[in-house]
Amino acid sequence: MAGRPAAAHDGRVRTEAYDKRRGPVSRFLDNPVVGMAPWILFSLLVGPGRFEISVVVALAAAVALIVLSRVVNRGSTWKLLEVADVVFFAALAVVGALASEGTLRWLETYAGEVANISLAVIAFGSMAVGMPFTLQYAREQVDPSLWHTPAFVRTNYVITAAWGLAFLVAAIAGAYGDLVLHNPNNIWTGWIIQILAIVAALRFTVWYPDVVRARAARETAGQAPEPLRPAGLLLPLAGLLVPIGIAVLVFESNVWWLGVALIVGGGLLTKALQSQN
Repeated sequence: MAGRPAAAHDGRVRTEAYDKRRGPVSRFLDNPVVGMAPWILFSLLVGPGRFEISVVVALAAAVALIVLSRVVNRGSTWKLLEVADVVFFAALAVVGALASEGTLRWLETYAGEVANISLAVIAFGSMAVGMPFTLQYAREQVDPSLWHTPAFVRTNYVITAAWGLAFLVAAIAGAYGDLVLHNPNNIWTGWIIQILAIVAALRFTVWYPDVVRARAARETAGQAPEPLRPAGLLLPLAGLLVPIGIAVLVFESNVWWLGVALIVGGGLLTKALQSQN
């Protein structure tokens, strides 16, 4: 047991030293969330009358990220997600340019669901072939000696699954708004639920690795596992309840009471979670 804490500590020291050699722009580009930025932008922007501008913005973002990544990180490898970014949105741009008026209307209505489902397929598909897409980004943020450790690989499977689930939730919410409510701009299905799913995945991506490292440190020190504290994960979501409540008051005045409840509940829940964090 005497050598295990030192080994764990040494691994973290090597990772921190490795990370300090990279500049802030390099660290930013090696975040898997950045690779998903074109999809997130597209999913939030697309809608009736906004298909062309949504595709242009997403494709421009995808190309800019690849160019910037190649310039800043000259040793960076090509990643599944960034290639999928360009291929998907370039294909949508071609289809949109050649599509009939009826096809264009269909794309304006359902392209958000298509994008979210495509991302869920990429996430779960990358796991199925043994290469969760976040792993390619994570490897460029840690010392190479840690790339094949079970905890590191397992953590990326969990994070990739969380993103797959988030985009699946976003797709279902969008489909419900389009097919059942017949309202693509519904504030709940088109915006709130989808944004909450993405924010939850974003926060989980930051929170979960810290939980894994804390558990490993306690295990190597021969200590019992610390009870899971979800406050750090839930705090950003609780903070969103207040602006959501304000949005409900502005856009859904017929349920003003729900807006008030969200504002009050969000404030109280945020305060309670901050005391536990």
